Amino acid sequence: MATAAPPAASRIAVVTGASSGIGAATARQLARAGYRVVLTARRKDRIEALAEELNTAGHSAAAYQLDVTDRAAVDEFASAFRTIGVLVNNAGGALGADPVASGDPADWRTMYETNVLGTLNVTQALLPKLEASGDGVVVVVSSTAGHGTYEGGAGYVAAKHGAHVLAETLRLEIVGKPVRVVEIAPGMVKTEEFALTRFGGDTDRAAKVYEGVAEPLTADDVAETIAWAVTRPSHVNVDLLVLRPRAQASNTKVHRES
Repeated sequence: MATAAPPAASRIAVVTGASSGIGAATARQLARAGYRVVLTARRKDRIEALAEELNTAGHSAAAYQLDVTDRAAVDEFASAFRTIGVLVNNAGGALGADPVASGDPADWRTMYETNVLGTLNVTQALLPKLEASGDGVVVVVSSTAGHGTYEGGAGYVAAKHGAHVLAETLRLEIVGKPVRVVEIAPGMVKTEEFALTRFGGDTDRAAKVYEGVAEPLTADDVAETIAWAVTRPSHVNVDLLVLRPRAQASNTKVHRES
């Protein structure tokens, strides 16, 4: 469905974790929707290449290297803006699939710091800029892991539950202000890096996540959903949208073809 270009004060969209996967796909979708996209991630070469791609295609994009867990760097980044229209908190990820009894506390800490505190850092720093636009949107990309649990996933599940609660509480606290809070919770998404990163580069273990699943979600599926939610009329808030492939009924119930 076609949408009108965003108003000038709301035209900047910041996407964290934009170097690959859902973040990169979301940046492309928002650029096509008329936003000036600011791409942030730790991998400078990736976001610079994406910015060049978008600018060459006639869109408007800029790359800014940023670690969302570094609060001083986040505050410095935020100081460059007077207003922004959209913040997509996408930076996150999973590490390991060990049971609680043997999970690595360092992995748990990293997941919490990225998925929860990283989202908190960027949201706190940019919330005044979103409000100043008169029509801001905060998007939190959580996961179905934030709404259920599964064996071997406690560290990631705990972090994504934290991200879900952050979004839910923020919506309560800023009601009446011109900022919407949207949570998009994807289920099984097959991207080039998510499972590979989770299993420390083990390609066999990563492949088994999607084994027998004919059509897991793609990064584009999630990005199109994010862009749709962001471009609803200002009075329409998509509080929570859970997105799964047809083959996945829950975190633990997946149809796999033999």
